[in-house]
Formats: sequence, structure tokens, C-alpha cells
Amino acid sequence: MSTHWVRGLVIASVVLNVFFAGAFVGGAVWLRNTRASAGYSLESAGGQLPAQDRKAFRKALRQVRMDSRQTILDGQQARQEAADLLQKPVVDTVALSAALERARSADVTVRTRLEQAIVDFAANTSPQNRRALAAALVRHMERRAAAASEKSP
Repeated sequence: MSTHWVRGLVIASVVLNVFFAGAFVGGAVWLRNTRASAGYSLESAGGQLPAQDRKAFRKALRQVRMDSRQTILDGQQARQEAADLLQKPVVDTVALSAALERARSADVTVRTRLEQAIVDFAANTSPQNRRALAAALVRHMERRAAAASEKSP
């Protein structure tokens, strides 16, 4: 009976070690992918800035989001309405187009506000910070171009 108990313990240990190894590898891949995709937009470029400037940058963007809360909610509601319309047996194309237009308009409004906050920040920051923002924008364009070429037949 003692050998069965030891054998079961060894099997459980092997299974547990395999589980932990898989979790470790999965976590490492996730971290690598998260880091690889960071810094590809003007918004995420704030992470490249010195601590004090990064804090001011993020505060400005957070304020835009807070001020745009109703617009964001309106866009979400319009997307939900579009999803509901798509599930109906007969598609009301006029209503669907209108819902998608409201969602798109909300998205453009929020993006415009965020970009203007970035412009305002850039106008009042150091040349080094502007270079960091520019480098992030270039990486973003390169990433989009690479993704587009991968999707092309």
C-alpha cells in the first residue's frame, strides 16, 4: 500500500510540475506579446516619457475620457442598437446605417478630443518628449503597414 501511495504522489508531482511549467511559459509569452505591442500609438507613447511628464500626459487623456463619458456611452448604445437590428429576421437597413453612423460619429468625436489633448501636450513639452511621441507614431504606422501586408493575398 505504501508503494501505491508513493507512486500516486510522484504522478501528482509530475502533473503539477507540468501545469506550472505551462503556466510559466504561457505567462512569459503573454508578457512578451504585451511588451511587443506597447508603444505603437500616440496614446501609448506616454509610457515612453519621463515620470513627471508621463503623469501629466496620462492625466490629460484621462480628463478627456471623463469629459467624453456621455459620448462614449452614446457610441456603445448605438453599437448595441446595431447589434439588435442585425438579429432581427428582416434587416432595417436605414435604421442599421443610422445606428452605425451614430457609433462612428461618437468614436470620431472621442478620438478627435484625445488627439487634440495630445497636440496640446506636444505644444507645451520638450523636444525630447516630442521625439518620443513621433517615434511611437512611426512604429504605429509601420505596424499597421505590416499587418495590412500580412492580410493581403
